[in-house]
Amino acid sequence: MLELNYEWENLSCLHIGRLPARASFIPHGNAETARTGKRGRSPHYQTLNGMWKFRYHRSLREVEGSFFETETNVSAWDNLIVPSCWQTNGYDQLHYTNVNYPIPYDPPFVPDDNPAGTYVRDFNLPEAWTKKETHIVFEGVNACFYLWVNGRFVGYSQGSRIPAEFDLSPFVAAGRNRIAVLVLKWCDGTYLEDQDVWRFSGIYRDVYLLSRENTHIRDVFNQPQLSADLSEGKLRSEIETTGSLTVQAELRDPTGKLVGRQEAQMDGKGAIELDVPQPQLWNAEQPRLYELLLTAGQEVLRFRVGFKKVEIIDGIFRINGRAVKLKGVNRHDSHPELGQTIPVNHMITDLKLMKRHNVNTIRTSHYPNDPKFLDLCDEYGFYVVDEADLECHGVTSTGKLEEGVFHKLTKDPEWRDAFVERAVRMVERDKNHASVILWSMGNESGYGANHMAMAEWTKARDASRPVHYEGADARYYGDPNTDCLDLDSRMYPSVKEIERYAQDENSTKPLFLCEYSHAMGNGPGDLQDYWNVIYQYPKLMGGCVWEWCDHGIAAETPDGQRYYAYGGDFGDQPNDGNFCIDGLVSPDRQPHTGLLELKQVIAPVLIEAEDAGQGRFRVWNRYDFSSLSHLTVSWKLERGGEVLRQGRSTSLTAGPGETQTLSLSYDLPQDVPGPFVLTCSVRQQLDTPWAEEGYEIAFYQFELPGANAELRQDQALIGEHAAFMKAVEQDGLLAVTGFDFEHVFDLKQGMPQQLSKQGVPLLSRPARFNLWRAPMDNDMYIRREWEAAGLHHATMKVYASRWEQKPDATVEVHVDFSLGSYSYEPFLRGRAVWTVAATGEVKLAVHADVRENLPYLPRIGLELMMPEGTEEIEYYGYGPHESYIDKRASVRKGKYLLSVDDMFENYVMPQETGSRYGTDWAIASTVQGMGLKFAAAQPFSFQALHYTAEDLTAAKHTYELKRRPETIVSLDYQMSGAGSGSCGPQLAEPYRFAEKSFDFELSIQPVFKEEE
Repeated sequence: MLELNYEWENLSCLHIGRLPARASFIPHGNAETARTGKRGRSPHYQTLNGMWKFRYHRSLREVEGSFFETETNVSAWDNLIVPSCWQTNGYDQLHYTNVNYPIPYDPPFVPDDNPAGTYVRDFNLPEAWTKKETHIVFEGVNACFYLWVNGRFVGYSQGSRIPAEFDLSPFVAAGRNRIAVLVLKWCDGTYLEDQDVWRFSGIYRDVYLLSRENTHIRDVFNQPQLSADLSEGKLRSEIETTGSLTVQAELRDPTGKLVGRQEAQMDGKGAIELDVPQPQLWNAEQPRLYELLLTAGQEVLRFRVGFKKVEIIDGIFRINGRAVKLKGVNRHDSHPELGQTIPVNHMITDLKLMKRHNVNTIRTSHYPNDPKFLDLCDEYGFYVVDEADLECHGVTSTGKLEEGVFHKLTKDPEWRDAFVERAVRMVERDKNHASVILWSMGNESGYGANHMAMAEWTKARDASRPVHYEGADARYYGDPNTDCLDLDSRMYPSVKEIERYAQDENSTKPLFLCEYSHAMGNGPGDLQDYWNVIYQYPKLMGGCVWEWCDHGIAAETPDGQRYYAYGGDFGDQPNDGNFCIDGLVSPDRQPHTGLLELKQVIAPVLIEAEDAGQGRFRVWNRYDFSSLSHLTVSWKLERGGEVLRQGRSTSLTAGPGETQTLSLSYDLPQDVPGPFVLTCSVRQQLDTPWAEEGYEIAFYQFELPGANAELRQDQALIGEHAAFMKAVEQDGLLAVTGFDFEHVFDLKQGMPQQLSKQGVPLLSRPARFNLWRAPMDNDMYIRREWEAAGLHHATMKVYASRWEQKPDATVEVHVDFSLGSYSYEPFLRGRAVWTVAATGEVKLAVHADVRENLPYLPRIGLELMMPEGTEEIEYYGYGPHESYIDKRASVRKGKYLLSVDDMFENYVMPQETGSRYGTDWAIASTVQGMGLKFAAAQPFSFQALHYTAEDLTAAKHTYELKRRPETIVSLDYQMSGAGSGSCGPQLAEPYRFAEKSFDFELSIQPVFKEEE
């Protein structure tokens, strides 16, 4: 058994032999390779990524005491790619937990059966390297590790998401060398790493060697400084060296033009200052980066430098003097196959998707991301809230908040160094990144002296960026002294709460919503309401939606069906189920409709009508730094989905924050019935690194009236068909036949049993009223009330049904009914009147009264099951994707032709999906056009799926869904909204279906639509 000193449970030992934290950089051999930014082109860099020998041990007790010795034969060990996570390679336990610790809460102690991984590999070292210093850098190891080289102990480190660097010079030799690493799954740092993530282990980020000059630049802190009016700049580069050497600095502007050179002799610490007249400023819209090359001896260091000024003035958050709104997302490192090992192209995919959807801010929840990610944020242009690797949420499971349990660790002086070190290592690594605008002192860890110490150290080290920490919110009963924090922050406040904050004169700091609008499943549904208020008040600086991606694990059923797994699917305990499936994109980065909604809500351009009839509009530039000259407006005028007029305007000129009048040259057709729909599409004029020319940034629609006219039916034809109308009742069934149809009503069930045209049956089972929807994730809490009331078991009771044939030959069926469940009074009581016209059209009129003591209802409407082959959906309404009463900013009115499968949004955990809010009419038919047309006097919610609400409710994974051959059509008078109630406030009242008395009407017309 390996003999160690239990450093992993010793709060006074955070490392052994680790070098002090420094900025992230790679020394190069010359300016040319340095400018490429490719670390592999440096002669001073050698990767240790690749195949290692590996052995997994269920307990540290099983580790062989000699595994790290050079003579140990490891040929029989497994092969494992580094970097990677154990759990995605079949080792240890895939485990997702949000709040609860995966180990007993007994800090600083962890279980004796502490899983361990032993890594061994041999590497070659050039002889030239032995004449210099050889360093090794581990960019990320979870949770702690011991290091040996050539059989000799080098050091120990913990802190899973921050680099650890060691000097190997005394341990290596020219030629063949052996490195051995012992990684433990848990250490006392585990109590500070209780983030809402899959719990991965191992060497999961890059490992590499650096050859450093014996006297070299150890650290650099580049501090761009700007005059008050931003017209003059200066770059102060504070440099720390390991001895006396000459440092040459060369600065070039974003076009490559030389700004200045300077040379200085340094010994230990020094600084070089370069004047930058009329600096080109960096911001997320215009990420202009200067290039600084520092040459010392045989080493060239390259830094990208962004000139920006971050300030808070009069409670308003400003960048380069302008009030800025942070339109952000929270992002975890997450890959469906690789876990927390993130390839660069995967990072780029995320950033391009964010840019395409108008996101400008990323909170690195809840730890520093891979340093390459910040390089990309500098380049692409994102504001980054850089967060320390600190969360101890699990302490809340050990007691009540009001007893101060949340603050146990942050108020314990024994943990002070562990807290502060996490801020130190983050700030030192990332201090040179232009994209970092806020330092965050972690997440959900209480608030006390240790957090204050973190913040105070951070402010002393870097005064150029504000310090953030949401856990100081007074709601958590922490220390009321928040002087060390520069802004207030909230998680999941309601819209009313943030408006109250904005109006409160005693709230003097800007408010940042570090988490809001929970995007779990079919959501979020409240984005527009938040941004209406955020735009209204300067003190509200924006926020970050929770969160960017679903953290599903790619998995496969025994019969080969692929799906994404979540908590509990691997027998992991404790687990938080599908709470990790809470993103705006799927695990494979397919945008959910929630991301489309966010894109439109936070769009940098707003168009409002001044006089749409005359083609006059007001354009608001919501960019903070860019004019609108790079955009164009394409427009089209439609009636019923048919384009009547179209054109393009390139006259957008408004500067940042300004407005302008936009005039479009169209004339409304005379004597043509309306309404007309005008669509204005704001598009890029040129290619950008993330989108092609013509890519749509945002769109706006306006409805214009036309001439009053009604489509009159051919009364003569109706009269002819009336002669064929006949109604016959037999055994409780009413058959209504006409010229080319036969409809059958089950009078006992009070519903149509069959509708047909020309002998083609159009129903597979009797229609039914439905008030249940498959609960969305955001219905998590109201679902309990729905099920407690029995809404998921609603059945129809028919008290009476009667029919009559009118003098005009129409047939009316009157049904008195209720919907209820066992043990309770009926949910609602009502009367339905079905009217069959000579054309075969069936009209439904319903009046109903809802029981007083019910919660608001999921929906109310009519459900029809149509036969196999009903695959074509045509409708006029909002699309092309799903929409709900509070989730419809991203859909536009038009005529759509889709398949039933197109109507389905495939959520990792099945739930309510695919409804179309505000539909005028819809047709569900075979591909030959044989089917039913639905319409109503008022727009309705329309849905057509191959699954019933019960199917979607019962399934917990996509592979559990069994696609029905029939098509289930739902025609809803109302559907409650989506909200973000799985973690945020409950659904706002205007979006609840809470009416206690209502009336609705709709019509159903059998059609052969190719003949219409």
